[in-house]
Amino acid sequence: MTVANDLWIDLLDPTREQVENCLPVEVHDQVLERLCVSPAHDDDPRPKFESHGDYVYGVILIAVDVPHEDLVYYQEVDLVLTAHRLITIRKTPVGGRPPYEPALAIASCQAREGVGMVLYHLMDDVAERFLDLIDALNDEIDELEDAIDEWSAERVRTRISDLRHDLLHVRRVLAPLRDAVRQVVDGRIGLTDAAEVFTHEVQLNYAAAYDKLLRSTDGLELARDLIASARDFHQAKVANDQNEVMKKFTVITSTILIPTFIVGLYGQNFTLIPELKWHYGYAYSWALMVVCTTVQLAIYKKRGWL
Repeated sequence: MTVANDLWIDLLDPTREQVENCLPVEVHDQVLERLCVSPAHDDDPRPKFESHGDYVYGVILIAVDVPHEDLVYYQEVDLVLTAHRLITIRKTPVGGRPPYEPALAIASCQAREGVGMVLYHLMDDVAERFLDLIDALNDEIDELEDAIDEWSAERVRTRISDLRHDLLHVRRVLAPLRDAVRQVVDGRIGLTDAAEVFTHEVQLNYAAAYDKLLRSTDGLELARDLIASARDFHQAKVANDQNEVMKKFTVITSTILIPTFIVGLYGQNFTLIPELKWHYGYAYSWALMVVCTTVQLAIYKKRGWL
């Protein structure tokens, strides 16, 4: 358990008893169950802030990119905010991935700040992490674009599919989180016994965090456009490669067409073909096929078909 600024209690994978002992108010049973459940038993909860009279319940998801594994996983933080205390419950992601570390947010807390500002420092750190995530995803898209000509078609298709899935999943997390912060900015989240938790000055700070989440959303849309462009380029490249193969097959077919005709002509069972009685008839047929083939290849090469 970590205590920051005498207002923030941070717990990592606590037991139900530890949660109940730290909560300064009595919460609804459903909220308590949500605070105690492991991420392994509930897939991707929706980020949100909910007012419950004398406390605010919230769920935060932070997307984390692991470039060397081509993986995006999610860290969950649940919170309960009262007039004088912020309780955060960090949960270790499925698979033993590192949980969210609020060290920067805790270090940003100043003396004499209210609990509303303490929560702001947490949200600002989360917003910064989403900006970093978008930058990391853009780097991966750049890597994909640079490697389209080198990777196999199967690998490119798989990577594009994985990145599109990651972007869509991040969007499903980022959009409700952005809307939750907007609720604070608009004054729609508060406590009945402490109207000054989210003062106008505090709301202005939340507006800065909201702006960062908004920029992350815009960056995410841009990343989706870049993925679509990479997919279109890959499809055009595949189609062009297929056209090149078909062009080669067409050239080969056209090249052997005349020799095939000559062979078929002299392979007929007729005795009145003059060349059949020539002493050099066999050599003549070969010379005719070689000359015709050479002329065709010269024409194809001149036109850039070879």
